[in-house]
Amino acid sequence: MSSETNVLPLIIEPEQLQEHLYEPSLLIIDVPSNADSYAQGHVPGAVFLDFRQLMRGEGPVPNEVPSEDALSRLFSSLGLTRDTHVVAYDDEGGGWAARLLWTLELIGHSRYSYLNGGIHAWRDAGLPLESRPNTPTPSDYEAEILNPQVAIDRDEIKARINDRDFAVWDARSPAEYDGERGNNKHLGHIPGAVNMDWVAAMDRNHALRIRDYAELVTELEIMGLTPDMEIATHCQSHHRSSFTWLVGRALGFDKIRGYAGSWAEWGNRDDTPIEK
Repeated sequence: MSSETNVLPLIIEPEQLQEHLYEPSLLIIDVPSNADSYAQGHVPGAVFLDFRQLMRGEGPVPNEVPSEDALSRLFSSLGLTRDTHVVAYDDEGGGWAARLLWTLELIGHSRYSYLNGGIHAWRDAGLPLESRPNTPTPSDYEAEILNPQVAIDRDEIKARINDRDFAVWDARSPAEYDGERGNNKHLGHIPGAVNMDWVAAMDRNHALRIRDYAELVTELEIMGLTPDMEIATHCQSHHRSSFTWLVGRALGFDKIRGYAGSWAEWGNRDDTPIEK
């Protein structure tokens, strides 16, 4: 692995990525919400990933983390090795790309970056696009949950709701948070949770890049989320909240954790406390 790839930052700009495009240790993964986006033009060398593979897809909480066997098959099919540096991006401002990066963190693969703004920023920068698909060279990757503390489950959240050093960041829309919208058995939010919609962390005037860090930190602190706290973030399926997890990491919130069950689990049970 080249030393240059090793120093790629967590959040990488299009021009930075272009400088490293064809390094053999780099694996660029496009995880679009709309599969047509990849066919219409992707970062040169990028491989396609169907975002549905990042979730279990079955059982009472289909948005849960896939089994280690399923993750092993997935990352082997993408050609991941221990030395690979992954750069992920998508077509929607970071949700599915971040779910991929959160999953990598969960299995202890810490060599990764997010292309800030995704394909929108790449196109906005006028950089070259490729339309032919790229086929990864399969590997034999054995995925294990080596970093379980990156995730948090409903029992731990329930036990810690009144813990002063703990907070919940609800990344859903205000209407979902307020209990005015949703398809769950129960509507509302986790008691004490604070609401910053995931899209509020994106700069709509700058190709959906993450907003100014200082402004975001100030806004989060006003809401009661500070970098020294342990924070659980969730949405409906840990898709939008994967992005808020990534934003938290970029801002220096080192103890931010993702709740994969999210409201799909919490809001469909009768033993979970709910506020409106």
